[in-house]
Amino acid sequence: MRKRIILLTILLLVALTATALAAKLSFKADRQYFDFSTGLHVLSGNVQIEIGTRTITAGEARVNLATMEVWASGGITVTQNDLYFTGDTVYVYAKDSAEISGGVVLTRDGLKISADSVDYNWRTKTAVFKGNVQVSQNGTVWSAATVTYNVKTNTIL
Repeated sequence: MRKRIILLTILLLVALTATALAAKLSFKADRQYFDFSTGLHVLSGNVQIEIGTRTITAGEARVNLATMEVWASGGITVTQNDLYFTGDTVYVYAKDSAEISGGVVLTRDGLKISADSVDYNWRTKTAVFKGNVQVSQNGTVWSAATVTYNVKTNTIL
């Protein structure tokens, strides 16, 4: 019985370590400090945040390393591979989603989508654009109230 408990404990530690390494979060900025009252790292000036293969840039941000959350504003960009979002503000839950608002633009080869806001889910690879959506795809331009885009298949649903 004791061997099973030890084995299960080791397996749990290995799983937690692998999860932590898979979604590593690091950051740099011109100015930064840790706010003990909120438990957040406060960053300003040329902020760059790396979450695995994702990069967020902003004028200022707050980062919670324990929950892997990021709140950023001031001309933000969110990039991953050939995916490129811009906007005014972003809330990122590193493992699951990004909520970008304020003049959102997604650019990708042959595609540009602009909207008031977008909710992007990293697990399902879908982006839901809301409000004043304008789509320009391979020379065709159209508008809608909402548009759902599948990043993996490069299709508008």
